[in-house]
Amino acid sequence: MSVNLKTRPEIDTRDWRVLADGIATEIAVNAARHDAEGSFVAQNYDLLKRQGFFKAMVPEELGGYGADHRTMCEIIRRLAAACGSTALAFSMHTHLVAVAAWRWRHQNAPTDGLLKRVAAEDLVLVSSGGSDWLASAGTASPTEGGYLINARKIFSSGCPGADMLITSAVLDDGDAGQTVLHFGVPLRAEGVSILDTWHVMGMRGTGSHDIELRDVFVPEAAISGRRPQGKWHMLFHIISMIAFPLIYSAYLGVADGARQTAIGIARKKPENPMLIALVGEMENALASAGLALDDMIAQAETGTPDPEATSRAMIGRTLAGQGAIRTVERAMEVAGGASFYNHVGLERAFRDVQGARYHPLQEKAQLAYTGRLALGLDIDG
Repeated sequence: MSVNLKTRPEIDTRDWRVLADGIATEIAVNAARHDAEGSFVAQNYDLLKRQGFFKAMVPEELGGYGADHRTMCEIIRRLAAACGSTALAFSMHTHLVAVAAWRWRHQNAPTDGLLKRVAAEDLVLVSSGGSDWLASAGTASPTEGGYLINARKIFSSGCPGADMLITSAVLDDGDAGQTVLHFGVPLRAEGVSILDTWHVMGMRGTGSHDIELRDVFVPEAAISGRRPQGKWHMLFHIISMIAFPLIYSAYLGVADGARQTAIGIARKKPENPMLIALVGEMENALASAGLALDDMIAQAETGTPDPEATSRAMIGRTLAGQGAIRTVERAMEVAGGASFYNHVGLERAFRDVQGARYHPLQEKAQLAYTGRLALGLDIDG
């Protein structure tokens, strides 16, 4: 089945879910090859770009399609059932757009320039936020008119197909102390290099290579934010609430695909009480992950970012990730020995879903954050 790739369909006739299902059929064909080769899902990105998915969450007033948060989570989940790498890499761009759009709407933040460029120029963004988080990494050295940035940014998902890195670096700001500067850097800027480092267990097609910045000049006017290093800041409460439902939709989609494969295999087997119980366990695991994700999405739709919202989002992140991993594990048990074969796809799902463990806040850090908040302790302690 081929996708009917029309150019810029009218907004009022665009059904993102139907388009995503068509693209999912296309990308399922090459998912195993990208995994085996460890190659970036470039043609899948092209499919998404030609259908306008990278500008989907840009507000209509700024030239985009104004797709809502729940719709984009559903799209990512559907794509991930076919190719986890495509969905996860796409979620990294999408969450940057979603956060910028939320800040523009709710804080009157000056993010409209970036959003207009995403819409008008089909810009694809890549984040270093997961590896940087509160501490950031790299140095910003003052120079005439701005800063020279030296850093190595790991886990830069989607960078082979991206145009701009949204990142940060640390400035030694005298009496103010260590200060994190936030900014964007064109990936074709002088001093920017993509290093071939993404040789990994799972999510091999995401192209999450290291990006090296060597004396990259960033003008003062390009600095979009400043904050104390290592401290919780409102920006990260926004990111926690808005970004993580999108990211973890990819892992739920991987679990959906594994469940579908396992059910197909199980239906060909003789009726067996132990097998039936394993299927029930798989269904419970996926349902629990789905309930956690749905709560995260609901909060992103109507919530207010603050420490409590972050705790709720990160509890959801832990539960959704655990449920997705458990679903794939049970899917392999349901399928039995067939799950050991590459062509079945369950061993790829097993490897891909392990990525759910590694996004912030990782489980132990989440437990510490949530526990401190519940006890009335300083979350920066």
